[in-house]
Amino acid sequence: MKRKVIEFLKDEGGQTSTEYILLLAVVALIVYNFKKKATSQLDSLTDGVFGKADQILQDLSN
Repeated sequence: MKRKVIEFLKDEGGQTSTEYILLLAVVALIVYNFKKKATSQLDSLTDGVFGKADQILQDLSN
């Protein structure tokens, strides 16, 4: 019985999958935290581009 417990504690197979799960969780948290900032920056960028394009078209039509 003691030998089985020692073998179980030395087995690193389960630890590897746990490490991958923790790494995935950290990456997911980082993506979630920066989602709002990235979305607002992309929105302002596209609004700026389309706003300038509309202005150029209006200037050309006058």
